[in-house]
Amino acid sequence: MYGNVPQDEAQSQYVAVNKNGKTYHLFNAKRMPIGRIALMVSKFIRGKHKPTFTPLNFEAGDKCIVVNIADPYMTGRKRQQKVYRHHTGYPGGLKEYQFRTVLEKDPERILREAVMGMLPKNSQRKDMVK
Repeated sequence: MYGNVPQDEAQSQYVAVNKNGKTYHLFNAKRMPIGRIALMVSKFIRGKHKPTFTPLNFEAGDKCIVVNIADPYMTGRKRQQKVYRHHTGYPGGLKEYQFRTVLEKDPERILREAVMGMLPKNSQRKDMVK
């Protein structure tokens, strides 16, 4: 500590804490790519890392917390080239939003869509993400 100023920002990417029988996984989005976070979150909330995994019992999974999502770490040129799309259901209703726009309006949407894309497409998917 001779002349070094302590850093305000946490240096770790991921930490797991066990409290009262539940495991909480904490991710730092500023230090870890969004795709890698989404991969790990989707695995942890389903409980696939546990030996007692069953496909229909997603409540056996762990809780995941992601911090610093307002300034996520992105590799390559994704900040300039990534586009989020959805269709309204009407003819010509394709809506496209740039990454910058989505980041300003709703930064949680970036991680939510990444995690939703990695979960099975069934009726339990929305309940798992909550």
